[in-house]
Amino acid sequence: MADLEARLGRYLHDTLGVAVIVTPWGGADRVFPFLQDRYRFLTGRILGQRCLFMADRGEREEAPAVIRKHVDQLYGKWDDFVVYVRERITAYNRKRLIEQKVPFVVPGNQMYLPMLGIDLREHLRKLRREKNLLTPAAQAVLIHALLRGHENLGPTVLAGELGYSVMTMSRALDELEAPGLGQSVALGRARCLCLTRSRRAVWEEAQPLLRSPVRSRHALPTEPGGEAGYPRAGLSALADLTMLAEPANPTFAVGRKDWAAIRSEAAPEATPPDEPGTASVEVWHYAPTLFAHDGRVDRLSLYLSLREVRDERVQAALEKVIQEVPW
Repeated sequence: MADLEARLGRYLHDTLGVAVIVTPWGGADRVFPFLQDRYRFLTGRILGQRCLFMADRGEREEAPAVIRKHVDQLYGKWDDFVVYVRERITAYNRKRLIEQKVPFVVPGNQMYLPMLGIDLREHLRKLRREKNLLTPAAQAVLIHALLRGHENLGPTVLAGELGYSVMTMSRALDELEAPGLGQSVALGRARCLCLTRSRRAVWEEAQPLLRSPVRSRHALPTEPGGEAGYPRAGLSALADLTMLAEPANPTFAVGRKDWAAIRSEAAPEATPPDEPGTASVEVWHYAPTLFAHDGRVDRLSLYLSLREVRDERVQAALEKVIQEVPW
C-alpha cells in the first residue's frame, strides 16, 4: 500500500507537472468500519482542489456501483471531492466507473478526474504509437514466458522452442529488457532473461507495448485445413471459454506460412465475410500453434486480438478469460 501511495504521487506529478503531496486523512476514524477495513484514506491537492483519495487495498475489485455507494457514504464527512485509487482496474470496470461518475486514478495507466476536466488514458495513446510496440518475435517470447512460467530464457533455447533464429531471439530479449519487463543474468557463458516481477504484474505492465497478433482477416467458403486442425480464435475461442454465444461463422488462426498454403488452394477474397457457411481466418504475426491449447489459441493472445472490440459482453468475457489464467 505504501508503494501505491508513492506511485500515486509520482504519477500525478509526472502527468500534471505539479507536486501533489498525499498524507493520511485524520477523519478516517469517523467512517464506517467496513470502509476503514477496505480502504486507506489520504488527502492532497490537485491543481488547488482538495481531494480525498480512497485507496483500495482489497484483493478483488468491487463492482463500480458498489464503489459509487462507498464514495457517497463519505460525503458529509468530507466536503470536497473523493477519488478512488487502485493499482489495477479492468478495462470493463474503468468504463463502468466513468458511467457512475466516480473519479479515479490508476497510477501509471489512467486518470479520470471530471471535476477538473481531466480524462487521461496513457495506455490507449501508447497503443496507437506503433513504434513503441514490441516486435512480434519479442511478444512471442513474452507470452511464452507468461504462459509457461519459464525463467532463465536464453536465445538458443528460445530459438529452438519458438522457431526463430538465435539472433532474432537475442534482439527480442533486448526489447524486453529495455522497458524493464525482464533482466539479463549470466549463466556460465550464456545470457538469459528473467522476468522482473510476477507474471501477472509483468502482463499488466506490458499492456501498452503489446499488439494484436492479427495481421489480417479473410473469409473462406469452408473451414481451413481440414485435418490440419488450425486453432479456433476470435469470438469462437472466446465462446468456448465463456458463456458468450457462439458466432454464426467460426474463426480460426493461422501463421503466415500456413496462410500461403491455404491461399494456393482457395480464393478467400472472393468470399463475402458474412455469407452463411463461411469461415473467418485470422493471419497472425506469430504462429498461433506455438501457444494453442485444447484446439484454441492461448488466452493472452486471444485477449490482445479482441481488446479493441466495443462490445460490453465481449469485454466482460475477456476479463473473465484473463482472471482464469493460472498465473
